[in-house]
Amino acid sequence: MTLKLGFIGIVTHDMAASLAFYRALGVDIAQGQDDAAHVDAKLDDGVTLAWDTIETIRGFDPGFVPATGGHRIALAFDKGTAAEVDAAFAALVSAGFTAHVEPWDAHWGQRYATLLDPDGNSVDLYAELAAN
Repeated sequence: MTLKLGFIGIVTHDMAASLAFYRALGVDIAQGQDDAAHVDAKLDDGVTLAWDTIETIRGFDPGFVPATGGHRIALAFDKGTAAEVDAAFAALVSAGFTAHVEPWDAHWGQRYATLLDPDGNSVDLYAELAAN
């Protein structure tokens, strides 16, 4: 059996704010869904990124309590080049989104930066560094 990642779900307190962040990041999300209880967007690699409101989750899991404290999982997006990491980070911060770790050259050979989405989820941007 082949294991294939098909779906990543994000539980959000504020659908409109979350969708605005991911649109600014570059996710192609159809307009007119800011008040929806559930939203799907297919990424270029075929994985579906989806959002549900807390109320939607509680509709089938009445005891659901959002996680608190540090992030439990991080999303990481390959921006292709170090310059694109820097540009995307700057654009998102300029748009009012929360910077967490400024872009830096990581010892594992990538340009890396971290933002927080409106729900406090860690969203990393990275790109392989050019060989020296």
